[in-house]
Amino acid sequence: MFDTTRRRTLQALGLGGAASLAGCASTAPTADNTQATTDTATEAMSTPGSTDADRVAADPTDIPDPIDRDTSKEVDVTLRSEEVVAEIEEGVTFSYMTYGGQVPGPLIRVRQGDTINLTFENAESNSMPHNVDFHACAGPGGGAEATTTAPGETAELRFRATYPGAYIYHCAVPNLDMHISAGMFGIILVEPPEGLPEVDHEIYVGQHEVYTNKPAGEAGHHGFDMDAMASEEPSYVLMNGEKYALTPNAYGPAVTAGTDETVRVFFVDGGPNLASSFHPIGSVWETLYPDGSLSTDPQTHIQTREVPPGSTTVATMNSPVPGDFKLVDHSLSRVARKGCMAIVRAEGEERPEIFDPDPA
Repeated sequence: MFDTTRRRTLQALGLGGAASLAGCASTAPTADNTQATTDTATEAMSTPGSTDADRVAADPTDIPDPIDRDTSKEVDVTLRSEEVVAEIEEGVTFSYMTYGGQVPGPLIRVRQGDTINLTFENAESNSMPHNVDFHACAGPGGGAEATTTAPGETAELRFRATYPGAYIYHCAVPNLDMHISAGMFGIILVEPPEGLPEVDHEIYVGQHEVYTNKPAGEAGHHGFDMDAMASEEPSYVLMNGEKYALTPNAYGPAVTAGTDETVRVFFVDGGPNLASSFHPIGSVWETLYPDGSLSTDPQTHIQTREVPPGSTTVATMNSPVPGDFKLVDHSLSRVARKGCMAIVRAEGEERPEIFDPDPA
């Protein structure tokens, strides 16, 4: 049964008492309700406010340890939706919607067969309803309707991770494309019973595009531009929520590894619209699990992998020589002009027999 507040929230969204499907509805929202929800959301995001977060870019190394057990168990997970104002680049502020105040949301790591006891909190300071749709959840809407909450409310969801893989989770209320664009997506990793091959480092990177009502780089607060989103013409294409966040010019490289070490990348494309041509400049993906599928054999020596919006990939790389290696979307205008790049730094001895930048 829905509690009274959550029923009112669903009705206000035009979803009736029992009708959501990952942001769509089996009983469709009315035009009036949809427009009212859109107007409220864009007004809230366009109102200039003081910066209340120094950083929204998720720390790419803040990942739970690999699963080290032979049996399934119950896992308690809390996700908190937080609307925060932060800089998308220096001098430019934006109203983000996040899970846990970061983009992408926290990486959730469980084992196939585990039962997830989810507590979903919608912060009282928020202005909008939020929820979460888990692609790893075998149930209607991935849990979206069950977790739809008004600001200040909490919902609970229980589901079993029945299939392995790296799966996106994302907000799925009406205007879900805006909520995802503003930062509400992440990965739930369901490890197979045998676990994943051992590596030296793991990092977590999420790509998405942001549509603002001012040209990229123009100082001041940027509101959300629904028309630009409908036309799929983003102002920014980002990794971890900020322009060039995971580079030496911002928070530093995503990771620093030795030239004899391997790096596993958990990558999610939140979208909401653009596919990523995911590529490590100066290297290749030594092994790669397409679409985050961990029940198939990995591909090897892949130069570029298309990752659709709403999907993931799990890939490993290494470098036998030192240097900065760029993780990019090979739709390169997004790199050069819209902010889509992260750096993996390799440190170690030069090996001119493999790479010699100055043979003379």
